[in-house]
Amino acid sequence: MLKLRVPISALVLSCCYFAYLVEARVTAPSEVNALIAMKSSLVDPMKHLANWEKGDPCTSNWTGVLCFGTVGTDGYLHVYEIQLLNMNLSGSIAPAVAQLSQLQILDFMWNELTGSIPKEIGSIASLRLLLLNGNKLSGSLPDELGYLSNLNRLQVDENQISGPIPKSFASLSSVKHLHLNNNTISGHIPAELSNISTLLHLLLDNNNLSGNLPQAFSHLPDLRILQLDNNNFEGTEIPASYGEFPNLAKLSLRNCSLKGSIPDLSQILNLRFLDLSHNRLSGPIPSNKLSDNITTIDLSNNLLNGSIPANFSNLPSLQRLSLENNSLTGSVPANIWQNMNFTSSERLIMLGGNPVCSKGNTMNISRFCGNESGDDGTPGNSANSTSCPPQSCPTDNFFEYVPSSPVQCVCASPLRIGYRLKSPSFSYFPPYEYPFEVYLTRSLNLELYQLHIDSYAWEGPRMRMYLKLFPEVNGPTTFNVSEVQRIKGIFTSWHFPRDDLYGPYELLNFTLLGPYKTMIFPSQKVNISKGILVAIVLSSIACVTAISAMITFLVTRRKTRYQPSLSRKNLSSKVSMKLEGVKAFTFKEMAVATDNFNRSTQVGQGGYGKVYKGNLYDNTVVAVKRAEEGSLQGQKEFLTEIKMLSRLHHRNLVSLVGYCDEEGEQMLVYEFMPNGTLRDWLSGKTKEYLNFSMRLRIALGSAKGILYLHTEANPPVFHRDIKASNILLDAKLTAKVADFGLSRLAPVLDDEGTVPNHVSTIVKGTPGYLDPEYFLTHKLTDKSDVYSLGVVFLELLTGMQPISHGKNIVREVNMAHQAGMIFSIIDSRMGSYPSECVERFVALALLCCCDNPEKRPSMLDVVRELESILKLMPDGDAILSETASDYSGKSLPSSSSYVSMDPYISSSVSGSDLISGVVPTVTPR
Repeated sequence: MLKLRVPISALVLSCCYFAYLVEARVTAPSEVNALIAMKSSLVDPMKHLANWEKGDPCTSNWTGVLCFGTVGTDGYLHVYEIQLLNMNLSGSIAPAVAQLSQLQILDFMWNELTGSIPKEIGSIASLRLLLLNGNKLSGSLPDELGYLSNLNRLQVDENQISGPIPKSFASLSSVKHLHLNNNTISGHIPAELSNISTLLHLLLDNNNLSGNLPQAFSHLPDLRILQLDNNNFEGTEIPASYGEFPNLAKLSLRNCSLKGSIPDLSQILNLRFLDLSHNRLSGPIPSNKLSDNITTIDLSNNLLNGSIPANFSNLPSLQRLSLENNSLTGSVPANIWQNMNFTSSERLIMLGGNPVCSKGNTMNISRFCGNESGDDGTPGNSANSTSCPPQSCPTDNFFEYVPSSPVQCVCASPLRIGYRLKSPSFSYFPPYEYPFEVYLTRSLNLELYQLHIDSYAWEGPRMRMYLKLFPEVNGPTTFNVSEVQRIKGIFTSWHFPRDDLYGPYELLNFTLLGPYKTMIFPSQKVNISKGILVAIVLSSIACVTAISAMITFLVTRRKTRYQPSLSRKNLSSKVSMKLEGVKAFTFKEMAVATDNFNRSTQVGQGGYGKVYKGNLYDNTVVAVKRAEEGSLQGQKEFLTEIKMLSRLHHRNLVSLVGYCDEEGEQMLVYEFMPNGTLRDWLSGKTKEYLNFSMRLRIALGSAKGILYLHTEANPPVFHRDIKASNILLDAKLTAKVADFGLSRLAPVLDDEGTVPNHVSTIVKGTPGYLDPEYFLTHKLTDKSDVYSLGVVFLELLTGMQPISHGKNIVREVNMAHQAGMIFSIIDSRMGSYPSECVERFVALALLCCCDNPEKRPSMLDVVRELESILKLMPDGDAILSETASDYSGKSLPSSSSYVSMDPYISSSVSGSDLISGVVPTVTPR
């Protein structure tokens, strides 16, 4: 069945446009076809592509930035640049783009594009910049992209790309920037990438990569940034060769399940940033002195022992030294801090969670043993404008005072730019704010006062900022057309000089408001003869006739075929018009996958509908949640969960594979969780039991998933329905948080520039897990999720349900704890356990369940405490992550074993509307 994805008027105009281009002989015919195919594959709700319908083959008009070209020797205009940055476009990338044989820049950043990356792009030999980041593209990376020998920059980060990294990428002989971060890419890192001698920045963080770290990376002569955070190189050691990088500025291997010792890195003379935190590294810290350029050393949350070496002293650029949550003992060299200038906002030394901070230590290091504090926050506006008359600037037309103007109270209209440093080599910005302003204004050929950093905020390892660029004070109050084009051209063509301190950047938006919104920008113009006009009119008539007949036929056939299911269709039609971003399955595909929804494939049922185990055409096993007919609540969940899950990527969150919105059906397709829900295991449905160590690991995995929602998701999310039946277990019993139907946006800046600490909302959730404060005040906060997770922890400890026979689990455990009888209610099915670990776990769970939200720990504190408890476990129990662990039919090294069970997915489904950067210290992945 043909699906029309653009209005009929757009098709008619496209036909007219085709006739005009061919007759006027402006653009090469093959490129005309490519442009029309490209436009037809895109959905443009904001009408940015209007000029593609008005006769300009390429235009730089700001109401529709399309493409730029040059006239070749054949007399045709050949397209060499397409820029469709941040235009709210959905749809897919047409394979016909490959016909633009002289294309150099293909920029689709920050849209809502779906589907896969066309392999045909690999045939555009002239391509230099391929910028697809910030969309919802799925599928695997085509091997054919490795044919792009002239490619300088490949950015596909922040999509939903899966599958392995193609070995063919080793043939990208000119590439300097390879940004594949924030996807779900799996498999090993190809060792062949070490052959790309031109590589400067390799960003692979926040994926599902595994295997070993390629030793030969250290031979890359120009590599400046290697960022692999939040992958799972389980049991892998950091190669000793990583101490031999010739020019590396940043090495970030945070939360990668690494073990072994830290190699000697003292020979990396340009090293500025080192983050090896949240691994299982052991042994002493190497005593050789690191580079004088280093700003950040984070070795926290490992198993390091011995004393703190004196080599951390006399590092002139050091901003942060984090050694928290290790097993460091002995004395602390005083010369580490004696020459440092401490301020309230700088966080230089952190030693908490080490024996060196024990109460018996008499050294004056207490200020370094507390929790991390301070805020690398948002700069305020310059005081220059505070004494200016409040009504002098026409703010309604987006004019404002130039904050740093050498002349008092000058009023002008700025260009507003969203800008992000993707991997800076510092952890504290204020000392570098002025040098950064100098760097940026010199690159743009502007005076220093013309730049104002309106705000900045950390988003995990990245730093987002909003810039304002003002015209010169002695000239017009706005930039002219050519200046706007020149400035944007520098940003979009990556013409800033490379700087290892600031790392790679990305343009998030280039917003034209006020006087810039109506500017008329020059575009390619062609004189049209009378003959061409006649051709246009005739072509228009022919196109209108043909398309009208086609639409009438399609509508008639569709109405006849689907009349019986119209009642169900009405329920989902609104959803299907709104949703783009994940793989769309047909009803037939779902029926085949589930044997026509055979009862034998059903594995659960809830208020939303039934859950089936399915096998896709590529043998991928999935869980299919099929809405019951007439489920209005299900319709809302359908929209919410697709929007939510399409933006969330974490190893401790369930992954959405796709959806079906066809033939009156609403179905959500998830990765299959063969070990069902945590509630199944605790209730005895599985006939097998979890030992204490695995319960701790499930608790930690759940906490990491929720911490990601609170601090790393963009925008952040409050889950609102955390419970044991919404925590699923994969084949290795890794915990994954599921069901986002009730989730809510975290609060954002209000009109006064402040962030509320709660979201006001109708109370929804599951009795027994509901935060009492939220129930009473209707104010949802991150601490509401902490309370619910605390209840899950109590379930893990006791095996009880939250509410059973009128008894509340929080009250029952509190009473037992206060009476000194806590071990009498611990679940006997989990075998033996260290009493100290259980006591700390109980204390943490009860702290999470405090009635007063202010007394509850943050999710970051919960993760840290669980990691500390795991460190106290005997080696056989604590280091389960280093064993080959697939628990579908294999036994664990403990008092109880785990065998396979009937595949089961969460049977409880919730529903509401929604979707949802805070500065996390942990980046759990």
